[in-house]
Amino acid sequence: MRVGLLTEGGYPYATGDARVWCDRLVRGLAQHEFEVYALSRGPGQRAGDWGDLPRHVSRVRTAPLWGEPERRRGGRGGRRQRRRFAEHFGELAAAISVPYGSGAPHGSGVSHGSGASGRRTALADRFAHGLYGLAELAAEYGGLPAALRSEDAVRTLERACHTTGAPHGAHQARVADLLIVTEALERALRPLSLDWYGGSAGDPGLSGADLCHVATGGAAVLPGLLAKRRFGTPLLLTEYGVRLRERYLAGAADAAAGRPPSGPARTLLAAFHGRLAAEAYARADLITPGNTHARRWQERCGADRERLRTVYPGMDATRFAEVGEQGAAQAGGDDRALVWVGRIEPAKDVIALLHAFAEVRRWQPDARLRIIETRRGEGPEADGYPAHCRALADHLFPDEAADAHSAGDNPVSFERLGEPEVPTLADAYAAGGVVVLSSVVEGFPVGLVEAMLCARATVSTDVGAVCEVIGGTGLVVPPRNPRALADACLALLGDPERCARLGAAARARALELFTVEQNVAAFRGIYLELMSHCPVRRDEVGEGGGPLPFARPAEAHVPGRWTAGRDGGRLGHWRPGPAAPRPASEHTPASEHAPASEHAPASEHASALEHSPVWADPPPPEPLGVGPRPSEEGA
Repeated sequence: MRVGLLTEGGYPYATGDARVWCDRLVRGLAQHEFEVYALSRGPGQRAGDWGDLPRHVSRVRTAPLWGEPERRRGGRGGRRQRRRFAEHFGELAAAISVPYGSGAPHGSGVSHGSGASGRRTALADRFAHGLYGLAELAAEYGGLPAALRSEDAVRTLERACHTTGAPHGAHQARVADLLIVTEALERALRPLSLDWYGGSAGDPGLSGADLCHVATGGAAVLPGLLAKRRFGTPLLLTEYGVRLRERYLAGAADAAAGRPPSGPARTLLAAFHGRLAAEAYARADLITPGNTHARRWQERCGADRERLRTVYPGMDATRFAEVGEQGAAQAGGDDRALVWVGRIEPAKDVIALLHAFAEVRRWQPDARLRIIETRRGEGPEADGYPAHCRALADHLFPDEAADAHSAGDNPVSFERLGEPEVPTLADAYAAGGVVVLSSVVEGFPVGLVEAMLCARATVSTDVGAVCEVIGGTGLVVPPRNPRALADACLALLGDPERCARLGAAARARALELFTVEQNVAAFRGIYLELMSHCPVRRDEVGEGGGPLPFARPAEAHVPGRWTAGRDGGRLGHWRPGPAAPRPASEHTPASEHAPASEHAPASEHASALEHSPVWADPPPPEPLGVGPRPSEEGA
């Protein structure tokens, strides 16, 4: 099977969890041929090293979603091209001028069905009509970047925002906001203008793929949508972190920090990404969220429950095998220490953890807190937030900080992964008796699974997929509640036997659900299932592009019908279909077209059956009983 793997900012560029998961998937499915189509988010990604790709990755094609677009044929074009662009972009602009999740405003001219559901369907239809119209325009004229950045695009978007009945946020959009939006739309829609779709025998591109697997949402979905629309290629969408949710959170963070874009621009861009996500969920043959938390987001965005299947991300358990098999008692960690592992950033809420530890120290003075940083965050707050956490620790424990002559004397220690005390992740989790997760925002808690593989007892906040992952093998408290966090930590620090029991149960659960082997086995079955239900039909051609005779053997055709029984059984019960009627001619006697039971004895049918070919349909069975068969008129 030839699989087109579509990524954005992940494999083979990034070094984070997205790249690691894709690499494990590709290496685990070595029986298939992979072609990677990667979109990069920045110059740093494109300049990075791809590493050692497996042999069955036949090619990697890349395109940037940043910087100026490449100079290609096609521009604003003539009058006919500009008229078609205004029509299609006007449909898309009308759909995104209404905030995602709401129906069409009164007076907008949109009517489809009845009620809010009908209005949402009408907006989705307009968005799809505009999107695929722009794609056809790009295929015909060679690209859209110049048109999407033109004055015509700005004016079209302005008319959509100022339509009578449009929301107040869209009415407030100024020229600067419209320029920001059109530039962002040009970058997001660049996959429509790429030459990835092929069609020739020498470079088929995505037209030669048997399956398109999108490893993330966002702009990476566009090539898969076009391949499905043009070639009928099955589309599989995997989201371990819902891209629409990430964009909402990023927009909120930008607003809190006072950074552009402005409110109207954020509203329009959020509506665009919401419509794109809804279109992807509607067209995908199967959607595989990484957890129930992501699944709920997808359902709210319009994904059909029947096409949703949760597949947990696989993790390498061998790195933690030694520590996990030893258990909490033999790992050599300090039973009085709480361990926090991760990236120090506001979403992890280390501030609440420090306040909770101050309460723990009141009741257990010999307790310690080890904060182990895995890697530095990105953005302006990368240095500011860790410094604020250290200052708060000095403020909460002034006597200990003043008298400490080494890191070991301070009840709170800030350490870095890779230092002599914690050279590996397994050593970090084994450094204490209880592992703490204090986040206020979390998708799939990878660090929590790592602690479970190390057989550690855990205290976590109820965010994201934490409850689904922990499954009763640890303590869960509300987020932003230092007192509840402190009480849970004290309950485990004072009961080593309970910690050992919870750690053993956590490791057993992680090995059952969250390993690489489980993940690869799930996708191996999904690939085969999609190909069996949605086979790609192509005309076989030779080297010169001409038809290839005998490309399909005669054995590929099996007469009869394959149907399921009335009891809802699975496919596989073969029932012969009725024999095809022979056309009557002037040389064929009428008796040959009459029912066999009325014109010939059963022995003649048996003789005819003996001389009939093995692939022929058997004659209909004789009715039971004696006497002539009743006709329809007399029945």
